Amino acid sequence: MSVPNLSIFFVVDPPKYQDMGCYLAASIRTHFKEDVDLIGYCPAETIGDMDPYALAIYKKLDVDVRPIESAGVFDPPYPHGNKMVAAQQPRRTPYSAFMDSDMLFIAPNSADQMYKAGHVSVAPATSMLWSGQGIWKDIYGACDMPMPEERIWLSRQRRKKLMPYFNAGLIVFPEGPLTDSGETFVDFWMRLAQVIDKVDLVKKRPYLDQMSLPLAIRAAGLDWNILPEEQHYILGGSLRGEPLPEDKDIKMIHYRNMKVLKEVDMLRKAKSMLEQHVGERRFDKIDPAKLLADD
Repeated sequence: MSVPNLSIFFVVDPPKYQDMGCYLAASIRTHFKEDVDLIGYCPAETIGDMDPYALAIYKKLDVDVRPIESAGVFDPPYPHGNKMVAAQQPRRTPYSAFMDSDMLFIAPNSADQMYKAGHVSVAPATSMLWSGQGIWKDIYGACDMPMPEERIWLSRQRRKKLMPYFNAGLIVFPEGPLTDSGETFVDFWMRLAQVIDKVDLVKKRPYLDQMSLPLAIRAAGLDWNILPEEQHYILGGSLRGEPLPEDKDIKMIHYRNMKVLKEVDMLRKAKSMLEQHVGERRFDKIDPAKLLADD
């Protein structure tokens, strides 16, 4: 059997991310006709708390649930850093996509729309209201790197182009070593995040993963491939309460919480996709033994 081109992985820490991850996995199995590896990572200290119904759903959807050791990676602990720890784990595919668990595919998609050789595929952040642009001089200076000349449009700001700054909820990157010493893209990302974490910067928590991302892409000798909004449509914020636009072929939504998902009438779709694969719409109706006996 041939190896897929893409792994999609996400965090399944119970209870919140565990349940959101079930919907995400069901949406991937619904809208990707090709084979992709699905992996759910959970911190080793909480993997034993995962609910039996979730473990059964993941097994039914062919999601490989794996533990990660995140203790001591950042001091003090940095939960957002779990995505970096997960990204550093070995996978068999040439490309991998990290996705926040609060995402949902709502239309047919394909792996080749998400990755690009020699690039890290990313989506612009919606805004950077937590800081002025002057902070980038300190960030790049701490890592002894030149600031890029490029400027980009953030997804919900149109006054002027700003320094490259990306949402860390969707990152599609090439696997494997990029240097003679064997460093991967994720090794650069982790190392630079730890460097920046030692610098006295305003609000480096919780934005450390996003601060370090554009630097890691360039340090690894790669470039960024900015995905169209249809591949990462963010709900809420300034668009809170508005329906999905009819003039866009939206493939995936980033919904943040279940209330927002319900407001755009997508919670029913999420439950329908779950039912399509496991026979039930509600988690409390799932009998793990019966679900797995059907295999």
